[in-house]
Amino acid sequence: MTRSQSTAATVGPGRQRAAGTPAAPTGDPVPAAWADYLAAARQLDGVRRDAATAAGEQARNVQAARDELAAVRTRLAPQEARLRELGVPPISLMPTPPELTEASRSMAGGPAAVLAALRDARRWAYAADDTLAARGLSRVAHWPSRPRNLLVYGPLGLLAPLLLVVVHLLAGTSPLTVLALVVGLPAPAVAFGLGWLAVGRLFPPRPGERVDRTPRFGALVCLVPAVVTTAGIVLAMLAA
Repeated sequence: MTRSQSTAATVGPGRQRAAGTPAAPTGDPVPAAWADYLAAARQLDGVRRDAATAAGEQARNVQAARDELAAVRTRLAPQEARLRELGVPPISLMPTPPELTEASRSMAGGPAAVLAALRDARRWAYAADDTLAARGLSRVAHWPSRPRNLLVYGPLGLLAPLLLVVVHLLAGTSPLTVLALVVGLPAPAVAFGLGWLAVGRLFPPRPGERVDRTPRFGALVCLVPAVVTTAGIVLAMLAA
């Protein structure tokens, strides 16, 4: 073997092994791994925040549902006692199995569904309480405030003027009529005060609300008939 052939044989296998080995990585793997770690950490933090928000919302719904349940029980207890006093049998005040099944189905969606069902129950309880507290005036209690209050202020405001007219027709221009006019001067204020109390008594407000007594409207209803009647009687006495 010549010297050149020996050199080629020695060099050839070395080149073949160099070609078969994988190329060394040219980039640094640490930044890529750090970026993957940051992305995973951000995703985990987002999941944690969503879970915390959902848990907080559920806790608020549970607390609100407890408050609604307490309010509904507070309203139902006196209603049940009142209905029993009116002769309603106790079996009629208990829910039937189909009603229990329907209620369970409507509240199967979690605390939010339970809260919605309890709010509906509270509205029904308030409506029933209005019916019981109205004492036969349930339809009138739901009228607008002015027409409803007119049924109270109107008769009270007309009472004194009617009495003045009767006294004038019976006594004419005598001093008795003058005395009735003087005594009747505070009648509109008395009628307004009685109407104020009667409106609050006949049309009680719901809890947390205030009864609308329409004071200006009530004052006009009580004052105008008295002024017109007094002026008419005075003019008639002066003409006589």
